[in-house]
Amino acid sequence: MTRHIRGELEPSHPIWNTSKTGDEKINLREEHALGPVPLPGIWESRIAPFLEKYCLFLCICLVGIACARIISTYAALSLTSDEPIHFACGLEYVAKHVYRVETQHPPLSRVMQALGPYFFTGARPLEGNGVVEIARTGKVNLSIFLMRLGNLPFFLLACLVVGAWTWHSFGKATAVLAVGLFTLLPTELADAGLATTDMALGATLGAAFFTAILCGGRPTWLRALLLGLCTALACLSKFTTLGYLPTAVCLALAFYLIACWPGWQGLSRLTMQRLAPLALAGVVAAILIWAAYRFSFGSAIVHGRLVNLPAPEFFDGIRTALHHTRLGHGAYLLGEFRWKGWWYYFLVALAVKTPIAFLILSTLGIYVCLKERSRPMYLFPLALILGILLPAMKGHVDIGIRHIEPIYIGLAMVASIGLRQLLQWTRTGLTATLTGGLLVGWMVVSVAVYHPDYLAYFNEFAGNSPEKILVDSNYDWGQDLKLLAARLHQMNVREYSLATYRSVDTKYFETWYGLPPFKDVNNCTPAPGWNVIGSTIEKSLSYWPDIDSRFYRGPETSLKTWYDQIAPNERVGGLLLYNIPSDSKLSGQNCH
Repeated sequence: MTRHIRGELEPSHPIWNTSKTGDEKINLREEHALGPVPLPGIWESRIAPFLEKYCLFLCICLVGIACARIISTYAALSLTSDEPIHFACGLEYVAKHVYRVETQHPPLSRVMQALGPYFFTGARPLEGNGVVEIARTGKVNLSIFLMRLGNLPFFLLACLVVGAWTWHSFGKATAVLAVGLFTLLPTELADAGLATTDMALGATLGAAFFTAILCGGRPTWLRALLLGLCTALACLSKFTTLGYLPTAVCLALAFYLIACWPGWQGLSRLTMQRLAPLALAGVVAAILIWAAYRFSFGSAIVHGRLVNLPAPEFFDGIRTALHHTRLGHGAYLLGEFRWKGWWYYFLVALAVKTPIAFLILSTLGIYVCLKERSRPMYLFPLALILGILLPAMKGHVDIGIRHIEPIYIGLAMVASIGLRQLLQWTRTGLTATLTGGLLVGWMVVSVAVYHPDYLAYFNEFAGNSPEKILVDSNYDWGQDLKLLAARLHQMNVREYSLATYRSVDTKYFETWYGLPPFKDVNNCTPAPGWNVIGSTIEKSLSYWPDIDSRFYRGPETSLKTWYDQIAPNERVGGLLLYNIPSDSKLSGQNCH
């Protein structure tokens, strides 16, 4: 039976023993059974000692480079579809001390994004749509910059979680690998550069899960307080936390019991030792959530009845989010539009929105974790991954990989284990460079070429037409209008036709983004010259004709546009550019 001291495994237990390099946990009994120890390879002799010696410095450098890349995107990208409403809600909270414009998302990230414009550009709540509030400041670019800068602390928190958790479980050297891989992920760079709620979800949920692991291992009062704080922050970031976090924690507990079954008496003792700290964490989380809603008390609808509750906005937000999930959301995948989504949506998204090199390392890391399944620390990252993926696969709002943002914290750890294993298999510097070095270099280059539009990243699996696989916030979310303006001016285009996401009123397009004058695209007959079509609009009109009342053609027909019939001349991010000759005979179908 496993021995315990103060409710956790003894330091001498083989599960927690470290190697001489301090990098990985090894089973000493297995080591002695293997006989003579082979000569150290390049990982043990050179790479691991170097990474351990300069761990903190290297992590700071990697995170600093990523922050510079993120900040450089602020001025390059136009507002996405969701940013204005997030800003308006945060501004209402900061200026009016209420939270009523839209409660479907909690206030934490929105408040962080509103603080800068409120204090430094004089932004004040006006019409509640965010666009007018930005325009009235007279400092549009600065306001947008400060909005997005308010999201950067969540990226830093996510990096801290990845580094601290990997260091705690697998050592300093592997922690450097995990942080480096995490900061190269295009989804992280994209979400950290926008004033949305997704980066906050990833960071705070990862922090809550990690503190749950710490508190479960050694339940001190300090760790209980930290767990309560992190859980509250996660719940105040996005309501999907209420599905993701319990699932991940339950899976982690199940994996631990499978790996280290303590017997029924041991299980009872461990449970009793943790009840009081966990109760304290729950109370702290509840109080902090209520405090975030300014200790409000009022009526909220619960199961169809009006009930007086603390923080009624919180419960109203949960009700709205659940209603949205039940109703579904119009979504596109592989040539099909649905309201209720697909169970495999996020599997496809992960396959094409994640660098292939990272997928290879993650696959190898999963193999290592399963091979080392007798040691719980190898299973906990898998618990986080599955705890997010399984509930998401059952949902009906399939509009972006951003909705499973926290999964990359677990995947970065798993990929770092895979990279470490690959380097351990190599015996010389040359083979290390041709294996691990080549994969990391491939990942660096494949992501860097998308700068600054990391949102539009697709890996090589997607081919030359990624819009045939995914659109919406995976590809074309309205972020490319500034890049389009630069390209049109470069080509000396003075007039064109446009159909794309319009997160702001068209009267702001010229002054905010520098776009030349334009007219709306005719979906039945193309105008001569340049026509610019957003990928999301293009797929929406082809497969979902009533996405906009202007294009409604009745439930029995589907509008087939002229741009379905030809390939674009070029692309700017998720925007498709068509140069139509004056004698073109193209025409759409069902345009009567």
